[in-house]
Amino acid sequence: MKKELKKQKIVVAISGGLDSSVAAALLKETDGFEVIGAFMKVWPGDKLKKSEERARRIAKTLKIPFYVFDFEKEFKKRIVHCFLSGYKKGKTPNPCVECNKEIKFGLLLKKARQLGAKFIATGHYARIRKGQDRIKLVKAKDKNKDQSYFLWKLNQKQLKYILFPVGGYTKNEVKKMAKEFNLPLSGVSESQEICFIEKDTNDFLKYYLKTKPGNIIDTKGRIIGQHQGLWFYTIGQRKGIKVPQGPFYVVGKDLKKNILIVTKNEKDLDKRELIAKNVNWISERVPKLPLKIKAKIRYRHQSALAIITKKLKPKSYKLIFDKSQRAITPGQSVVFYKREEVLGGGIIVKGNVSKFL
Repeated sequence: MKKELKKQKIVVAISGGLDSSVAAALLKETDGFEVIGAFMKVWPGDKLKKSEERARRIAKTLKIPFYVFDFEKEFKKRIVHCFLSGYKKGKTPNPCVECNKEIKFGLLLKKARQLGAKFIATGHYARIRKGQDRIKLVKAKDKNKDQSYFLWKLNQKQLKYILFPVGGYTKNEVKKMAKEFNLPLSGVSESQEICFIEKDTNDFLKYYLKTKPGNIIDTKGRIIGQHQGLWFYTIGQRKGIKVPQGPFYVVGKDLKKNILIVTKNEKDLDKRELIAKNVNWISERVPKLPLKIKAKIRYRHQSALAIITKKLKPKSYKLIFDKSQRAITPGQSVVFYKREEVLGGGIIVKGNVSKFL
């Protein structure tokens, strides 16, 4: 009698949403895997409680073991505190990037290994390819849903143990498979917001950072209104400025003087250069410079041709774009691409607004 091969354990992060649920179902159908479902409890509130209940139902439907890992303490310290600190410093941070590194592919991977699992999987739209000398992170098949932008902080050690089961499918294909697997997902809307924010980001910031009124000035230095706190605004923002004779756009912040700088001229938002700090190269090899790439300065931003010209100091680099980019925002990620491959990325550093003061 032929001896049955021992299946490899894999922990799937099930958020209670469509993509992670289908990822778990696909792996359950794949020979060679013993699938374990896991929900990461990262923040109190009704939003995530409902997600946990759905994740439990998904695991029950798939007949797989289910664990809830309590990461609230670590999440608050590593993600939420950094999120609030970034806004307080006048930046616009992206907590999902940090969460992927620290929580999903940090703490969860560690827990999975303790359970004897070799791999972890998520519902991210991205793909992994094994090259001759390194593991590559590449864009998803569905370019409209591609989430590789959020994964630039990953490294070779992490990629070795990660699978993205839905990365090779389109969103429509994933929706179709959810029905075929009879997953209990009716009425589940696609999440577009930050997971730990119940309603509105400004309400969240107001609760934790309060208000701090100051002057709004135009690019000629004239006081034209009052703001309630610099953290309520981001570069390029038009709505919510509440100054007559607009529209106005946020073009800069002066933290020392607590001043918000706005403009009527959209061209004031256009810049060709930026500095990126805390740069991570996924290959773990620093490339030879100058390096021609395509770069994205926001998740939904169109990638644009650029050159990484020089290294300024450890993990800090200067980029020059072929064409001006609108609203390059401090705190956001700039991610480097070579065709479909994600080379790495960094955090955009505060721009110079002195010309408006």
